[in-house]
Amino acid sequence: MPTIQVEGKGTIEAADGQKLVLALEDHGVDILHRCGGNARCTTCRVEILEGDAGAMGEAEAAILATKGIHEPNVRLSCQIRVHSDLTVKPVMTVSGSGMDAGKRPLD
Repeated sequence: MPTIQVEGKGTIEAADGQKLVLALEDHGVDILHRCGGNARCTTCRVEILEGDAGAMGEAEAAILATKGIHEPNVRLSCQIRVHSDLTVKPVMTVSGSGMDAGKRPLD
């Protein structure tokens, strides 16, 4: 099982191939996902501090570019399938934003 170090929250384990957003939420990280995990809103952004989050897909790249987010280590947690150990920092959280998390993304 891949291990995810979440800055400020500790270490969690994720099932191989699990969406990062679901691993975070299932372990008590109050990550936002306002569009329900469809790569449309960018509220589930994480900063990849260490590890390989895999290749960025077309939908993720397009929405990040549209929103003016160009940092190479910023990714959408709803689009990452965990396959290796990662260290991440959530960019937007429920507690930090005051927003409702949003509809739970599908597996």
